[in-house]
Amino acid sequence: MKIVACVKQVPDTEAEVKWDIPGGKLKRDAMDCVTNAFDEYAIEEALLTRENHDGEIVAISMGPEKAMDVLRNCLALTVNEVKLCTDAAFEGSDTFATASVLAAAIKKVGDVDIVYCGKQSTDGNTGVVGAALASILGWSQLTYVSKIRSIDGAGKKIVVERAIEGGTEVVEAKLPAVVSVLKGINEPRLPNLMGIRKASKMEIPQWNAADLGVDTGKVGTAGASTKVVEIAVPPPRGAGEILKGEIEDMANTLTDKLIDLKVIK
Repeated sequence: MKIVACVKQVPDTEAEVKWDIPGGKLKRDAMDCVTNAFDEYAIEEALLTRENHDGEIVAISMGPEKAMDVLRNCLALTVNEVKLCTDAAFEGSDTFATASVLAAAIKKVGDVDIVYCGKQSTDGNTGVVGAALASILGWSQLTYVSKIRSIDGAGKKIVVERAIEGGTEVVEAKLPAVVSVLKGINEPRLPNLMGIRKASKMEIPQWNAADLGVDTGKVGTAGASTKVVEIAVPPPRGAGEILKGEIEDMANTLTDKLIDLKVIK
């Protein structure tokens, strides 16, 4: 069984977020970056699938050379192979263009049975790349997956639990499939020191647009079907007010203020 884990490098949400307001994008080079939190669960699910079924894992990321860090982390976690899709032409790609590049990489890997990805990234928060990837590949699409019940490699089918409003849905689908997983589907492991040292010395294969057979006119800013029209940073929150006195008096004061602000009528 061949398994792919799609991973993304994103700005560290614990650090200061820096914006290129005129350009309508994040200043990624000016921020510390980490592995997308949701993708850590995708990597772990790929590792668990390999442990329960014979096979190998290929981790794929699209981004600048700086994204090699997240792939080295994958190698430290014993992923078999990694591929970095990087090209100046990819910069500014929207979700569909990103999915198109990843789909081309998955086709180049060949004979893939399952693709795991996190349900969304912590920078874009669109949650649509996994679905777009399945659509482009023409594979089964399984989103919001909270549990893998079973995988039948010989029978080419997978059974999962999906989180839906008010409950859980059990779905059986044909392989190959794209599975986007939720936080909490597993407990992501940490790499050990030996794995980190070994990964630091390994070369990261890079694929550009030509390697992938991607039309540069359909990716990047030029090929994006969606564009950021405007970015605005919320104004700083003003100082709050602490009410003092008897409970009844404070309740009346608070009610009056909420009415003045038209929060309540």
